[in-house]
Amino acid sequence: MLSENSTIRALFDSAGLHEPGTDTARVVVHGNRVIGSRLVRGLDVDARETADGIEADISVRVGARIETPIHMCFGMLPETGKQHIVLRVRMGKGAAASILAHCVFPNALDITHSMDAEIEVGDGADYSYFERHVHGREGGVLVLPKARVRVGENARFKTEFELIKGRVGMIDVDYETYVGPGGVLEMVARISGRGNDRIRIGETGILDGEGSRGVLKSHIALRDRAKADVHNRLVANAAYARGHVDCKEIVQDEASASAIPIVEVNHPKAHVTHEASIGSVDSKQLETLMARGLTEDDAVERIIRGLLS
Repeated sequence: MLSENSTIRALFDSAGLHEPGTDTARVVVHGNRVIGSRLVRGLDVDARETADGIEADISVRVGARIETPIHMCFGMLPETGKQHIVLRVRMGKGAAASILAHCVFPNALDITHSMDAEIEVGDGADYSYFERHVHGREGGVLVLPKARVRVGENARFKTEFELIKGRVGMIDVDYETYVGPGGVLEMVARISGRGNDRIRIGETGILDGEGSRGVLKSHIALRDRAKADVHNRLVANAAYARGHVDCKEIVQDEASASAIPIVEVNHPKAHVTHEASIGSVDSKQLETLMARGLTEDDAVERIIRGLLS
């Protein structure tokens, strides 16, 4: 059995990470063990181990502004197992912080990684969460992230989900966010599916406050026999609420994709737009790159990287 330091090193090496500086707050969880933590002023973390994961309360105090992103690492080195994360995040009024999270499962053959999160972003607060997954080649991971989010008056919430290294396995994203007056929501997903990966994205934004704004963006590239199903819903209930839903999917080989952007406007002074495109790579882009000397395969790869960047 590896020591805690060796386990952290193995997780970081798998994700190509360097040890963060001592001024960076961090939490490292392997399976159901918290094997590393460090706090900074203004940040409170109460993490408890459970039978199959952890429960954690994370709060940033009123008015605190944490400049360096907080680093969180969730992962498992064994081939099989279950990790269930329960997160309760509270951003105090006027606080600001960002989290950089890595979810690392390099050897997975049969692992379930699930998260239930409740996030409250106080009035005037700014919270962003970037989640990058690093999986192995076998695709033996079931990923089930679920979050309910409330964004206060003139507050900002941004989340990015990225899974472009290793096989997806199966993923089912379920996010729902309510936005108050003057609040801003941005949810972005970038995923690359291969083999027989299965991807489902279900994101909902409710613009309840006057002058609130929201963007839901999903960019997905599929190869082999992978499948994706995107359901993004944006609802505007107040005056001057503005929103946009953007879904782009590139399909190669025998892969398939579907997208259902739903926009709903319940106030005459609100406005929401959407766009969705599914298909192979753009032929004009492909011709332009090949005219510059790239092979067709290299040109396709560059276009897909651009979609997922």
